[in-house]
Amino acid sequence: MSGIENSLLVVVVDTNPIWWGQSRDEEQIKLTLTRCLDSVMVFANSHLMMNHSNKLAVIASHTNKSYFLYPQKEHSKAVSTAEDDSQIRQVDGKYELFAQVDEEIKSEVKNLILGGLEGELHADSLLAGSLAMSLCYIHRIEKEHRSIGSSLSSRIMVIKGSEDNPAQYMNFMNTVFTAQKQNVVIDACILDNDSGLLQQACDITGGVYLKIPQLHALLLYLIWVFLPEPSMRHKLTLPPKAQVDYRAACFCHRNLIDIGYVCSVCLSIFCSFSPICSTCQTTFRFLGPPKGSKKKSKKSSN
Repeated sequence: MSGIENSLLVVVVDTNPIWWGQSRDEEQIKLTLTRCLDSVMVFANSHLMMNHSNKLAVIASHTNKSYFLYPQKEHSKAVSTAEDDSQIRQVDGKYELFAQVDEEIKSEVKNLILGGLEGELHADSLLAGSLAMSLCYIHRIEKEHRSIGSSLSSRIMVIKGSEDNPAQYMNFMNTVFTAQKQNVVIDACILDNDSGLLQQACDITGGVYLKIPQLHALLLYLIWVFLPEPSMRHKLTLPPKAQVDYRAACFCHRNLIDIGYVCSVCLSIFCSFSPICSTCQTTFRFLGPPKGSKKKSKKSSN
């Protein structure tokens, strides 16, 4: 058992109430947030069941904040005690850790939704902030494992339904390159419109990007595609890779562009020319032809 590497899975769930509240096509079975969370909890428990040393975290990417659903700080010690206890206690035939994960996620989602109704709602979710929070948590857990001499492989799985927000482009790409440097794989499970940002994140970090063709089969795709560890996926027959959209978002209007202007100082991208960079306030000077060019030409003619 010493050669088996422990695994940390951080699941980021899009809990945007605007997207979950909108009407869907009647031809497809409507996927509610409750059904999605049920599938996520089965997927999370399956990850914990693969190895008794596996770790789990669940983060809600909400419309105005990122929120830890599991584990909560006050329950961290209780979870560790349950994992290290040699006698597995059961509640109604269910392993206690699984029951604790389910109840905690349900309770925190309820608090998040009820508390979020009082603030301002947006059509997009704070995905960049959720990824940054995930990387901070992964860094802390990996540091604890290194202190005791054990190895840990970490990955992030994003379940997203709301649209991309180009305004998060810079923060999002910073988290993606940080994940690449930390060898953290980012997977993406897309419920609605394709996400160009997550396509880039999965391609850069070596993860899997998949838009679910049938929402009512969400659990099936989670178990089939996203449950296996990245080191084992080359042995499986998985869906083909999607074509990646590597267009960048301009800093002036936050639109994805094919051709633009780049600041030579801070590398900000703009869709139209501006003599002053709005990001770093650099003024660009354009030099005309050298003053002595005409004199030189006269001398050469003589």
